[in-house]
Amino acid sequence: MSLNTQILIAAILGVAFGFLLNLFPQTSFFNASLYGLGIISSVFIGLLKMLLIPLIFSSIVVGVANLQAGGQLSRTWKITLACCVTTTTLALILGLACAHIFEVGKGVDVVMFQDAMNQHQTPDTLTPASFFTNFIQNTLINPFKAFAEGNVLAVVVFALFIGAALVKGGEKFRSVRKLSQQFFDIMMLMIGWVMKLAPLGIFALLAKLISTEDISVLSRLAEFAAVVTGTTIFHGAVVLPALLWIFGKMNPITFFKGTRAALITAFATSSSSATMPLSMKCAQENLGVRPQTAGFVIPLGTQLNMDGTALYEAAAALFIANLMGLDLSLGQQLVVCATAMIASLGAPGIPSAGMVTMIMVLQSVGLPAEAIAILLPIDRLLDTVRTVVNVQGDMMISVVVDRHTKDLEQPALQHKMHV
Repeated sequence: MSLNTQILIAAILGVAFGFLLNLFPQTSFFNASLYGLGIISSVFIGLLKMLLIPLIFSSIVVGVANLQAGGQLSRTWKITLACCVTTTTLALILGLACAHIFEVGKGVDVVMFQDAMNQHQTPDTLTPASFFTNFIQNTLINPFKAFAEGNVLAVVVFALFIGAALVKGGEKFRSVRKLSQQFFDIMMLMIGWVMKLAPLGIFALLAKLISTEDISVLSRLAEFAAVVTGTTIFHGAVVLPALLWIFGKMNPITFFKGTRAALITAFATSSSSATMPLSMKCAQENLGVRPQTAGFVIPLGTQLNMDGTALYEAAAALFIANLMGLDLSLGQQLVVCATAMIASLGAPGIPSAGMVTMIMVLQSVGLPAEAIAILLPIDRLLDTVRTVVNVQGDMMISVVVDRHTKDLEQPALQHKMHV
C-alpha cells in the first residue's frame, strides 16, 4: 500500500475516531485516548519541526547554487514572484467578491459578541511603519539566533546569501558545495524515515482536532464560516488547477494524486512549515519537479505565497465591517487587499503572527482591533482549510516554475555540447 493511500485511510479513521470520542466526553476512555493521541501527534510534529530548519537551509543553499550555475536563478526568481503575486491577488479578489455576494455579517446582532470583545486583550497598536520595522528586525538577525528560535524567514534570507557566495566563489568553494549537497541528501533521507510515521501522526492529529474543538460555536458564525470555507475550496479546486493547466501544462488530477499526502498532512497540522518536507518530497518524486527548483521555490513559497490566509483576512475584514454596520468604500477595500497581502508575507517574521497580522488588516481601515475576538472561536477550524490551499499553491508554483526554467536549460546544455 502506497504512503498516499495509508495517509488517506488514516485521515478517515482519525475523523471517525474523533466523533466516537465525542460520544464519551469527560470519561476515563476520553481522557486516556486524548493523552495517547497527544503523545503520538507531538512526536510526529516534533520530528517534522526538528528537520525543518536544517532542510530549509540546505535546500535553499543547494537550490541557489545549482540554479545560478545553470543560469536559471534570475528567471526562477521572476517567475516565482510573479506566480505568488498573481495567485494571492486572485485569492483576495475572490474573497472580497464572495463576501459581497453573500453579504456576510449583515443582519447579525453584534451585541452577542460584545462580551468577547470586551474581555479580549489585544497587542499594542501596529502601524505600517512599526510593522515593517518589526519585520526587518526579525528577519536580518544573527543566523545562529534564527536557527535556535526556528525563525524560518531569517533562515531563508541567510541561506540565500550563502548560496550566492558559493556561486561567486566558484571552484574555490567546490568542497563546500559538495558538502551542502550531501547534507541536503541526508535530510531528504531522514524525511523519508519520518514519513513512515505520517499515517499514525495524521490519525492522532485529526482525532484530537475533532474531539476537542467545540464545533457548536459555528452555529452563530455558520454563514461566515461556510462562505470562507467554500470560497477557499473553490480557489483550491478551480482557480489554482486552472492556472496549473494553462501555465504548468499538468493535468490537475495528476497533481492532486501526487500531492494527496502533503495536502492531508497540511489539513491535519494546520502548518505549511511543518508540511514543507513532505511538500518537497511530493513535488520531486510524484510531480517530476527538479530538486533544485523544488528546493528553492517551495521554502520561499511557504513564506511568500499564502493564498488561503490572504483570502481569509480580506473576507474577515468585510465580515466585521458588516457586523459593525460600516460600508467600506472601494478605496478602503483596496487598502484591505494590500494590507492582507503584506501581512501574509510578513507573518512568519513577527511575534504572535496570525493575531497581529489580522489586527493590522482591521486597523488599516479603522475597524476595532478587539473585534478579532469574534473570529477566535472558528479560527482553528478555518485554519485547516486555508493551510491546505497555502501548501497546494506552493507545489503548484514549483511545477509552473520548473516547466518554464527547463526551457532555459536545454539551450545551455546544447551550447556546452557544441563547445
